[in-house]
Amino acid sequence: MVRMGPDVPLLNEYKQEFFWKRFPQTVLGGPRFKLGYCAPPYVYVNQAVLFLTPWLFGGIGTLLCQLQLLQELHAAVLSGMFMFGAAVAVQALALYAARKSGTVERLGAPNILVDEEEVEFTHCVSPETVRFIAPGKKFGLNVVLHTVLAAGLCGFGTWYVFLGRLTALYGSIGVSLVVFVLSWVTLCIAEYSLIINTATETATFQAQDTYEITPLTRPLYIFIFISVDLADRFSGPVPELHLACQVLHVLFLFLPLLWALGILPPLDALLLWGMEQALVFGLGGSPMSSNLRLLLMFGASTGVAVCNFFIPSTLGVVLFSISTGFLLSLDLSQVGTLCRSPRLLLYLSLLLVAMVEAGLLHHFLGSAQSQSLVMGPQAPVSYLLLALFCLCWALREIQGAYIFGGMFLNPLYPKGMSSVQTFKQRDRALYTAAAIRRVLVYLVCPFAMIAFLSMDKSLQLLHTASLSVGFTRAFRVVWQSSDDALLQMVVVVLVQLAAGNNILPGWDILGTGVQLLLVGLLIDRLTQFLAKLKFTLTVLVTSWTEKKQRRQSAGTLLALNASLCPIVLAVVTLSALLSAPLLPLFTLPIFLVGFPRPQRSWPGPVGTACPCLDSIFYQQMSGSLASALRTAFARGSLGSLAPGSHFLGRFQDRMVWIMILERGYGYCTINIKGLELQETSCHTVEARRVDEVFEAAFERPERLGFTQGFNLHWGNALTPCAALAVQVYSDARNVLSGIIDSHDNLRKLQDDFLKALVWLLLRYCVQKHKGFLWSSEEGSGVGGRKSQSSQLLQTTCNQPPEAVIVESNVSSLRYRQDSSSLTSFGDWSDEDDLFGPQPARRTVALVTAEAQVGHTALQTGVSLPGSVEMDSLFENMALSALQPLQPLGLGIGMPAVDKGRNPEVFRESPGSLPHLNFSCPQSEVFNLPPGWRMAPLLPSRLLQLRSLFPEDWFRFTLGQFGPAVQGEATEDMTKALKEDEALKELHTQVALSCLISLGAESAFTSPSYVYRLYCGDVPWTEGLNWLSSSKELYQLALRAFRFSFKLLFDQASLGPIESPEELFSTLEEYERDWYIGLVTEKGWHDSILQEKPFLFSLGQDLAMGTYTGRVLSLQEQLVQVGRLNGEGVRGQWANLSWELLYATNDDEERYSIQAHPFMLRNLTVQAADPPLGYPIYSSAPLHFPCL
Repeated sequence: MVRMGPDVPLLNEYKQEFFWKRFPQTVLGGPRFKLGYCAPPYVYVNQAVLFLTPWLFGGIGTLLCQLQLLQELHAAVLSGMFMFGAAVAVQALALYAARKSGTVERLGAPNILVDEEEVEFTHCVSPETVRFIAPGKKFGLNVVLHTVLAAGLCGFGTWYVFLGRLTALYGSIGVSLVVFVLSWVTLCIAEYSLIINTATETATFQAQDTYEITPLTRPLYIFIFISVDLADRFSGPVPELHLACQVLHVLFLFLPLLWALGILPPLDALLLWGMEQALVFGLGGSPMSSNLRLLLMFGASTGVAVCNFFIPSTLGVVLFSISTGFLLSLDLSQVGTLCRSPRLLLYLSLLLVAMVEAGLLHHFLGSAQSQSLVMGPQAPVSYLLLALFCLCWALREIQGAYIFGGMFLNPLYPKGMSSVQTFKQRDRALYTAAAIRRVLVYLVCPFAMIAFLSMDKSLQLLHTASLSVGFTRAFRVVWQSSDDALLQMVVVVLVQLAAGNNILPGWDILGTGVQLLLVGLLIDRLTQFLAKLKFTLTVLVTSWTEKKQRRQSAGTLLALNASLCPIVLAVVTLSALLSAPLLPLFTLPIFLVGFPRPQRSWPGPVGTACPCLDSIFYQQMSGSLASALRTAFARGSLGSLAPGSHFLGRFQDRMVWIMILERGYGYCTINIKGLELQETSCHTVEARRVDEVFEAAFERPERLGFTQGFNLHWGNALTPCAALAVQVYSDARNVLSGIIDSHDNLRKLQDDFLKALVWLLLRYCVQKHKGFLWSSEEGSGVGGRKSQSSQLLQTTCNQPPEAVIVESNVSSLRYRQDSSSLTSFGDWSDEDDLFGPQPARRTVALVTAEAQVGHTALQTGVSLPGSVEMDSLFENMALSALQPLQPLGLGIGMPAVDKGRNPEVFRESPGSLPHLNFSCPQSEVFNLPPGWRMAPLLPSRLLQLRSLFPEDWFRFTLGQFGPAVQGEATEDMTKALKEDEALKELHTQVALSCLISLGAESAFTSPSYVYRLYCGDVPWTEGLNWLSSSKELYQLALRAFRFSFKLLFDQASLGPIESPEELFSTLEEYERDWYIGLVTEKGWHDSILQEKPFLFSLGQDLAMGTYTGRVLSLQEQLVQVGRLNGEGVRGQWANLSWELLYATNDDEERYSIQAHPFMLRNLTVQAADPPLGYPIYSSAPLHFPCL
């Protein structure tokens, strides 16, 4: 995000032209009268004729009926038959045109470029013309279905708008004619979209219409209108139904406007939204985390209501409703886990007590003469409910950082976030209050509410549909959402107490169950209205007060909103009544009613994301965060937990988006998303404001003045709630200037490397003796060039192949084939950073290593000697990595050595190796594999480096490891081990051979060489082929080098290591608690998921020319969590869906994605589900108990 400010265009010029061609097509249902290029007149004439054809057929039927030549029913059938014939002809022409053109593209395949293609027309019925006007259907079944529906729609539509019927409804011929004409416009639009060409709908829920559901949307709404009219025709005189017909006939005229504005939802969204609303408000359930769970739960809950209607005994209804309501309010997807946990006994006990209580109260007090809340048996329970509500509300309110709707700071909340322990100590007092509230909400309140319902007098009139549904919901919501049920019952009680002994005719006749249903619906809609109104005011005010949001049209839009204030309030009210998102067009103060959709807002399954390397941090913290959220939910620290609520968590550079998917008795289901760590400019602006909002809530002084107690960020979309202790990785990055380029530090690196290698070799022997198998992938932290690339490929396997980039540092030197003079790369003066760090290169060996299993030189990705690298070929790949031609009998391992004429070189035959005569029997445990002694190096070279071997450290380490392999550790055995010269010579030879093979026989002088060795990109040396042939030794050597560099880093930062004991314990700590490697390695990711306490990596900043060290520390840190305005989130997501799916405005610098410190617009867009949003991590639905 580079460009910011109010001058960013809403739509670029290309998209504006595209939009103004698409929108008229949407309004008219599919005809394309604006093409953007010249087309013959017959193209427009053909579309106009097809558009008016249903009106022609309907007009014939209407005329015959008006002339009394046919009855209404027969005239409607005739119109339908005409339309059926026309639809068949159109579909036959479309099929013929497709076959004639010989195209291999599937009919009706979605292609957004079709609107932009310039078609060459030949004549009025040419295949190109037919395919342009009527593309046809994808599936044969849809051809038949849509043709039949088109005939039915024309026939019933003709019957619906007969002039005689309209005159009977309105009593005026003039009004009837106006309604008749405009109604046929609506019918023609629906017919065209169904059978000719379907327009792109502004109300788009799915990104792709795979099964051609969109053509059915408009006819469906027309059939709904017709069904009401048919009910009025064939039923008795019902004034309410007759009035509904009059209203719907007028509303029928405005259907094209509603379709164009996108207020009416598509079929899939309508079905899911209808089931969710019926489940929540009609049956007492909760929104579900998936469409399948919603369908199953809706079916089961509907079955319970139907059973209650047919159960003859009211006592049976009470017991059945309580038991089924309790069972359906549990998380049935976790039944297996529940059966194995102690909670099963608790739940069974609660259910048994509830059924006994309800049965006894209903049997003895349910038919009492006095049923008044003032004097009857419900009176004590009513007052108990009032007391419980006040107490639970107060105890929940003091758990958060703010009180009274986020307006005032909570003086009881812990102040200061200096440390986790200090915060926990200050939070103990609130924990006691939370425990009391938990007992009241989950154990006391349900039984009090069951007692209130069991004694209700309206149970005696249960066998009506409304009361059956009402009490099914009432007994269910007691368990499903105890907080909400308590509030609803308190409202009903207050209404009855306010009425006293007076009868409320319209209210009392409903019964308590229906009263609770209406109160719950009213509270929900009122809550939505207030949240939408706050969101509306935020958009309006900040469009002027925020300079970076103030566009040239800001003043005009504010004036229009002020002058049209009643209309704006009506839009907000309508969106609240429909439980639909309030859509700010382009996030400007232009408000529309979005189409109703489920609370999850998105049609796809929960858990889709756009993963990257940083996703692993969110994956690691999701488990610990879920555990902390479980405690916070149980305590009430985050306020009311309604499904659809959104929360934002902040820690260092991490942003966590939390959404509640469903909620029941003692459980909650959430989705955790992680937002990008690579902060753009827009992301940084909003992240800074988030930090300011949290600091104002949590980093406040001990004593607050009156003015400081106000929430100065109340208008922000984010309201801080609580701080949660979570196990997360703290990320520290350091520039290593002065450390890696210090000659004093580099001189110590060689000695530390040998000590670390000796320690690892001896530890390897101990592990092998104890039966531990050496695993190169399990916390090794090393890997050659091949291992790095393969690990990176594994971590990015969910990305397309073209998105996978493998980088490897390769020596930029031009090697010579004179192997006698090329003994160590550390001796080359050209190795110094004369021109700064060398850029990364990728060798062909990385690509071909897997295919060349037998060539170890290529497996490690080493440039061959005698070759020259050219930057201009193979896209920055080194030619030295290309496979040379191999004559028969020759290998790749160079340089070639005449072993027969040079007896000093070690022979490579294991059978020719001299037998080792150990003086101590225990030394055999520390023997090394024979192949590790076969380095093709001159003994004289090893003898020259003999003084570098740390003999004292070897004996000390041997003494430390010796007791681990001896049955009875004695001083004599340990001394014998230390004095075994053969064992010492063996480890000396192997260690020095590794030193030479890595080119480290002289002191390190180049940071770039150190960096390459750390990355495993070892330049070619005489012994490299031998070293890389043994994977275990190769990884041990590289691991030792990484340990030695970590020692260099620690000693430069914390001071030198002064004793062998301290060095030994440090290496043990590295092995036990650290992963030392690269961020691109699989081991790095595995260590994070396994929650290794510490991780270290070395990196290179090519832009700055510096080397960096990165340390991850697993610590319990405070993650600050705040509640977002849920209606603001839904509104912005609705605009995002409209803008990308309909207007196709995918410009990365569009106005609606720019930073907005109050609405958090950029973060909200990121958190949307792909493909519209781009969270880098999204968890599957997380179910956890919170009882």
